[in-house]
Amino acid sequence: MISAPGLPICGAIFDGAAAHDELTRLEARTAAPDFWKDQAEAQRVLQRRRRLEQDRDLVASLKQRTDDLAVLLEWAAAGEAVDDEFARALDALDAEVQTGEIKKMLGGEHDRLNAIVTIHPGAGGTESQDWAEMLLRMYLRWTERRGFKREIIDYQPAEEAGLKSVTFTVAGEYAYGLLSAEAGVHRLVRISPFDQAARRHTSFASLYVYPELPEDVDIVVEDKDIRIDTYRSSGAGGQHVNVTDSAVRITHLPTGIVVSCQNERSQIKNRAQAMKVLKARLYDLKMKEQQARLDQIGGEKKEIAFGSQIRSYVLHPYQLVKDHRTKEQATNPNRVLDGDLDGFIKSYLMKRASGTLGEAGGDDDL
Repeated sequence: MISAPGLPICGAIFDGAAAHDELTRLEARTAAPDFWKDQAEAQRVLQRRRRLEQDRDLVASLKQRTDDLAVLLEWAAAGEAVDDEFARALDALDAEVQTGEIKKMLGGEHDRLNAIVTIHPGAGGTESQDWAEMLLRMYLRWTERRGFKREIIDYQPAEEAGLKSVTFTVAGEYAYGLLSAEAGVHRLVRISPFDQAARRHTSFASLYVYPELPEDVDIVVEDKDIRIDTYRSSGAGGQHVNVTDSAVRITHLPTGIVVSCQNERSQIKNRAQAMKVLKARLYDLKMKEQQARLDQIGGEKKEIAFGSQIRSYVLHPYQLVKDHRTKEQATNPNRVLDGDLDGFIKSYLMKRASGTLGEAGGDDDL
């Protein structure tokens, strides 16, 4: 039997009236004769308009869903058998509300952009290198679940198992905003498959996430500041990849940042992709330096905690995945390692939006 104490009022979450007024003003600006005089500003206005249009469409969709549910309740009250249909409609509404909530929390300047992700193993040799490979699989599975496009642009295999480093791109709406919740040190506790004595090992690997910047972002890389090396690809990719020196490595001399790309058969394409990654990392460095200066001016002191894990994955002596910043937990690590990360990501975004996000690290007994 259907029971519903009340349907959600969608407009309470999304301020439709204010968005409508702003959208009207932006429409007027785009119609002005001199709108394209400032190309960069025009693009920002169009992006803002597009986002407001999506918010408007979401509000309209949620209202339609609640109206449909109200009709089903009336039919149920009249004796119609609509329990299954009502359950499906309620699930669809809940899913759309959750998607809308996450999008509202991703309001940062670059949250809507594609992402560039790099994974590095920590100290520990083969064990950590294998853990880094496991993380790569986890995030590739997550992109599949999300319907995002991904492309591995640089893969450096380890000698025995796992990887030394990997960089891949993720293309999809809010890819950067979502994946930025995963940046940090990930810790694995398990019985090592590489230890003949079957002892428990703890491994670490780091995940870095950068926004894939649009072409108009002002990041200038001088030719004198970079060194470009070409080499033969060492990764998988078919015979055409490793018969020529098509792989490209770019070193930014002032900062020491090194990026490489080897997935394309064309050296020119690999160079362009590597430059894109370099600019993203330089932009990220610039933003961090600005934030550090602001913190210094404000007297804020932050602990340097690169080695502090944001999440622990325990496979032995018990089964648990725990995020140390949000306290979100899952008792099925295999499911998480198969890409079921949305619960952890949403919890992080909600805690961050409410200002209740905890510190990384801790829980050394895990």
